[in-house]
Amino acid sequence: MTGRFRDPKHWLGGLAAGAILVRCPRCAGRASVHPDPESADGSGHHVRLRRRLSCLGCAFTDVWDAPRRAGDNARTLPDFSGPNDPYFRLPLWLSVDCRGRVLWAYNAEHLNLLEAYVSARLRERGREMGGQTLVERLPAWIKDGKHRADVLDGIGRLRALLP
Repeated sequence: MTGRFRDPKHWLGGLAAGAILVRCPRCAGRASVHPDPESADGSGHHVRLRRRLSCLGCAFTDVWDAPRRAGDNARTLPDFSGPNDPYFRLPLWLSVDCRGRVLWAYNAEHLNLLEAYVSARLRERGREMGGQTLVERLPAWIKDGKHRADVLDGIGRLRALLP
């Protein structure tokens, strides 16, 4: 158990900026959803308008383009919530049952943040960010110290699923 955790003020969408591990819709093996290099905006930043799905197991690939809203032609943003990836809505690879609920993470970075938070004896949030950081939005059952051992066990099971 670590001593102190300081909220790095990540939001869930920021942790999805890289690869997200998902279950392949064809073979149910591990696949990844990652930024399409062709959708860079010229500044080196990958806008969230296009994502690629690729499975090394069966070679399945797909492309997600942000749908346009009716009327104003603006792009619809992905839904960053729940145990599905925000783009294709596929089940996450890093997902296990924990205390009758689903414990999930997008990738190793997300899992490391969860582990650091849960294992800390002292959890410092710092200045309020309007309830928008990942840590501020964690479910109460993950934050509850009496569930620490069970949640850390679940995190260990998720870690075993990492490539």
